[in-house]
Amino acid sequence: MELNEITQQRLSKRQAIEAIGARVDDCVFRGRAEISSILENFQEAAKAVLAGRITAKRSHGKVSFLDLRDATGRIQLYVKSTELPAGKAKVFENIDIADILSVKGELFKTHTGEPTLRVEDFTVLSKAIMPLPEKWHGLKDAELRYRQRYLDIISNEEVKKVFLLRSRIIQEIRKFLDGRGFLEVETPMMHDIPGGAAGRPFKTFHNEYKMDLYLRIAPELYLKRLLVAGLDKVYEINRSFRNEGVSTRHNPEFTMLEVYQAYADYEDMIKLTQDLVVHLAKEVLGTDKLIYQEKNLSLKTPWARLSFAQMVEEKFGIKPGDEPGVMLAKLQAKNFAGDKDKLTRSQINKIIEEQLEQRLLADPTFVTDYFTALCPLAKTKKDNPLISERFELYIAGMEVANAYSELNDPLEQRRRFEEETGELNTGEDKGVDTDYCLALEHGMPCAGGLGIGIDRLAMLLTNQPSIRDVILFPLLRTEERVKEI
Repeated sequence: MELNEITQQRLSKRQAIEAIGARVDDCVFRGRAEISSILENFQEAAKAVLAGRITAKRSHGKVSFLDLRDATGRIQLYVKSTELPAGKAKVFENIDIADILSVKGELFKTHTGEPTLRVEDFTVLSKAIMPLPEKWHGLKDAELRYRQRYLDIISNEEVKKVFLLRSRIIQEIRKFLDGRGFLEVETPMMHDIPGGAAGRPFKTFHNEYKMDLYLRIAPELYLKRLLVAGLDKVYEINRSFRNEGVSTRHNPEFTMLEVYQAYADYEDMIKLTQDLVVHLAKEVLGTDKLIYQEKNLSLKTPWARLSFAQMVEEKFGIKPGDEPGVMLAKLQAKNFAGDKDKLTRSQINKIIEEQLEQRLLADPTFVTDYFTALCPLAKTKKDNPLISERFELYIAGMEVANAYSELNDPLEQRRRFEEETGELNTGEDKGVDTDYCLALEHGMPCAGGLGIGIDRLAMLLTNQPSIRDVILFPLLRTEERVKEI
């Protein structure tokens, strides 16, 4: 049957229900229980009130068996039309798979031992006009899965489990950090100057103040203001935005964990990162071993370390003191970076990192010894000012975390901001955050800062190949634009 015929048929059934005098948007019976609770504490002959979506229907004359699902589980319904209240048998004749009902009745088990509710009455909470995906096998088209995530979750228990696990991961992150005395805070999502990371921002405009604003690319500079304020351990699970490419590892809107601890440095952040990830794996998955896309990963600590400076010199001949033009020339000599005349340090860094990712181990690896020129917010090493106290964590060849000893010298920070601003290509919106520099002038303690990509961490812990598989509603082209392409 064609989709139009199905929808017309369902609309007719809706009209039939309304003609009887029943509602198709009624309220749930009072005293509703979750299906999982009923199943866990099952008592034959007990009365119960349930609500959920009909996912299967099998009729045998005046008797029908239906599957009812809510967010917690599935139970079988037994409906005998002659046992329903007056008028309800006619309503039941117009019930379809995908309709949402509230039911009440008595619990029993069939001769095969199936927990079942004998329905004594029901109400229609929602009459579905559109059918569920074909044969309850789920959506096969990837684009449709992301665009109609609600159907993806309805029809695929494995997809649902991924998002339940993601929620559990975030709960455990909060529990872990709260247990260590960190304070969860919230900072602005609209900035007058986009700072705290390298990235192109989304731009907006505030009508009342008549000013340009930017969706944040990172919350870092506001969180470090709180270190100045005397809040020594803070974190934020935040939404950040970067107006850049889309891939299996990048979505323009993403979730980050950022953690800042006063009187600490990047070595403290290495330990915090290890402890947190191991804690998540054990609490959420019950193991310190992961399988990610057929790669066996061990989370046993301490994790390996590799030197960025050493790898870059070996592969590209680039040294920490090289100017951007020299770095670019050396990359081009190795057939990287194309024939561009100029690139910023951050653009050069992105090219380098893409090449180095292919050399990294599958097991967790801290890449250290980043060039100071590529780390405008990080402290330098005492014995080598060309190298910063920074690391990036890679797992299965994917960057998951970034951390460093925070630069807290206001004069040096202002100088680096001005240098970075001077390098930007025409049209990029970024300036010196003078208010942040002013905050530093009031004194910020030495500190360690850590950023972890929640989406990528969720990919690893749920064994998903794409970031879109762990984001409920990833950004997609409009359907009209898809048709044009």
